[in-house]
Amino acid sequence: MASLGDIGLSAAINLLSAFVFLLAFAILRIQPINDRVYFPKWYMKGLRSSPLHTGAFVSKFVNIDFKSYVRFLNWMPAALQMPEPELIDHAGLDSAVYLRIYLLGLKIFIPIAFLAFSVMVPVNWTNRTLERSNLTFSSIDKLSMSNIPLGSNRFWTHLVMAYAFTFWTCYILKREYHIVATMRLHFLASEKRRPDQFTVLVRNVPPDADESVSELVEHFFLVNHPDHYLTHKVVYDAKELSSLVAKKKKNQNWLDYYQLKYSRNKSVRPTKKTGFLGLCGNKVDAMDFYTTEIEKLSKDIELEREKVTKNPKSIMPAAFVSFRTRWGAAVCAQTQQSRNPTIWLTEWAPEPRDVYWDNMAIPYVSLSIRRLIILVAFFFLTFFFMIPIAFVQSLANIEGIERAVPFLKPFIEMNFIKSLVQGFLPGIALKLFLIFLPTILMLMSKFEGFISLSALERRSASRYYIFQFINVFLGSIITGSAFEQLDTFSRLPANEIPKIVGVSIPMKATFFITYIMVDGWAGCAGEILRLKPLIFFHLKNFFLVKTEKDREEAMDPGTIGFNTGEPQIQLYFLLGLVYAVVTPFLLPYIIVFFGFAYVVYRHQIINVYNQEYESAAAFWPDVHGRIVFALVISQILLMGLFSSKEVANSTPLLIVLPILTIWFHIFCKGRYEPAFIRHPLQEAMVKDTLELTKEPNFNLKEFLQNAYIHPVFKGDEDVDSDVMSEGWEQEPAVVQTKRQSRRNTPVPSKHSGSLSPSHSLH
Repeated sequence: MASLGDIGLSAAINLLSAFVFLLAFAILRIQPINDRVYFPKWYMKGLRSSPLHTGAFVSKFVNIDFKSYVRFLNWMPAALQMPEPELIDHAGLDSAVYLRIYLLGLKIFIPIAFLAFSVMVPVNWTNRTLERSNLTFSSIDKLSMSNIPLGSNRFWTHLVMAYAFTFWTCYILKREYHIVATMRLHFLASEKRRPDQFTVLVRNVPPDADESVSELVEHFFLVNHPDHYLTHKVVYDAKELSSLVAKKKKNQNWLDYYQLKYSRNKSVRPTKKTGFLGLCGNKVDAMDFYTTEIEKLSKDIELEREKVTKNPKSIMPAAFVSFRTRWGAAVCAQTQQSRNPTIWLTEWAPEPRDVYWDNMAIPYVSLSIRRLIILVAFFFLTFFFMIPIAFVQSLANIEGIERAVPFLKPFIEMNFIKSLVQGFLPGIALKLFLIFLPTILMLMSKFEGFISLSALERRSASRYYIFQFINVFLGSIITGSAFEQLDTFSRLPANEIPKIVGVSIPMKATFFITYIMVDGWAGCAGEILRLKPLIFFHLKNFFLVKTEKDREEAMDPGTIGFNTGEPQIQLYFLLGLVYAVVTPFLLPYIIVFFGFAYVVYRHQIINVYNQEYESAAAFWPDVHGRIVFALVISQILLMGLFSSKEVANSTPLLIVLPILTIWFHIFCKGRYEPAFIRHPLQEAMVKDTLELTKEPNFNLKEFLQNAYIHPVFKGDEDVDSDVMSEGWEQEPAVVQTKRQSRRNTPVPSKHSGSLSPSHSLH
């Protein structure tokens, strides 16, 4: 078992690693040649220009201002200076609320740590149970519950602390949920006009022999929402067209490059080879070659576009329907449209940037089957993918390594090497095993058919957290693959499982402390260094960048990575809540992580990351739910641990805790979650009235006209030719239809307007 000295050495190693990363970052970030890597967000906003274009030749690439090297930590206070309202304007509500998760960790664990070290650590330390036993123990174990004799009255201290920690955590969670819900409603009310505020996605449009999908959608909403319906866009299956457009874009970039090259030296026409990767084949004039290729692709695109827009099979039974007011959209999105609840299904449309167009063409009826397939696949992934966890845990066992490679015994027994093996390698090895997991989980979410990037990330985050709970948390405690755990637990009575896991928890405190240091401390320092993007940027810049557009794409900073970042934070909440009563010595390491990560990610959000979409903090209910789950798990495992300590009379009091916690979650879900899934009609009406007063002549239809056109059609003429014409202000006497069963539907409409030619009677 590791001692406090071993933990101290491991902490020193990780702190040194973090310091080296921070020092490297401080030096690299002020070099002009790296400016686009460490400040890309300001370039994308057009508020920063490249220092490579000005100054002397040397100063273009290397910073020769030696005073700036002395102030190598000035990025930390700079990251904290921007007020939260300004941060929301700069980076969006999603980014600001994501940072609040780290603050939430500090708000929960700093008071808990203070109370634990003031009360529980002295209670644990002043016993001599472990010293009198024949067990191998460490100094950390003397600070934990393991040092209290069986049946001792001192366990009442831990019981009281469990209640205190639960009530404090719930209080902070409720307060934070209220704050974030208020921030969301204020953001939606104060934000500028957005297409998704007026638009609903309708799916499962029923087939009709007499009308196209577009005609059917228009007719349905003119009849059922006559005063509020404005326009719509049908959804096309345009995958083949997308690939042609991408190919044309690539060739256009090459043409721009060769034209630029020729403009610099007009004495020589650039050439290229037509074979594999331009390494073999006939040598041809490069500009003529790409001009011909682009012309050919343009014709193919035109043919494919006509095929997509004219072929009924390419039009999906779905459409984006826009309304004149937020109120009208809110009513439609939040009500049942038909007596048959399986058709005309409406939901809020994602923000245009948030739409994942590749999944829009998936038939709605196949979604249930797809999700069942992925559920089964995820089960097998969880219980078989991490079989090597058992081997990872063996790395923390010196005896296991010595048995496997006996000739290394003298080397491993050296104090420094022993501490390095126990304190550094297990966390690194575990991190390597998990490196491919996010990609797999994202592919699973895409296969399931979610139609927005935010929904894809939220589902991936949920699965990532479940995976980590089973294979990192339980897998590390029980030691073995998840499948072995499943086999073991299936043979045991349900009331024995918490007992077995609970008994193992104190013994794994050392491993989790080292994991927090490697993954949390050194990981955050590695995050701010951005070594991988730095290397890739310079490689692309040297080998691949041909035009300024290429340089901008090479600089692409990416996003926060909610699907991996948030569940990783939740693992620290789980560890902190589980070990708060059992081994409080772990809490300071978690507090250091939350504080350091908050500063690091605040810097990254201000200077680096460019969020692809804005969901107005729609992910917060998931964050809240996972912390409550961690709290319940900690209470159940504490019950198991108490039962092994022969404190049977505490069980009824402990059972009350998870019941109260679940009741608290139900209360919060009912009180605050509606703000994240519905839009109050009152808020919508207030916003509509204010805008109508300020801008009575605003042309909303023009504003919405191209918002939900598939990206492959952007820049071209509006292909959705069967939407309503621009004369929608005129009032029709009837809403006409092509249906044989009913020639027209006499429904008056104040604002539904003139109809497209396709809607004339037979």
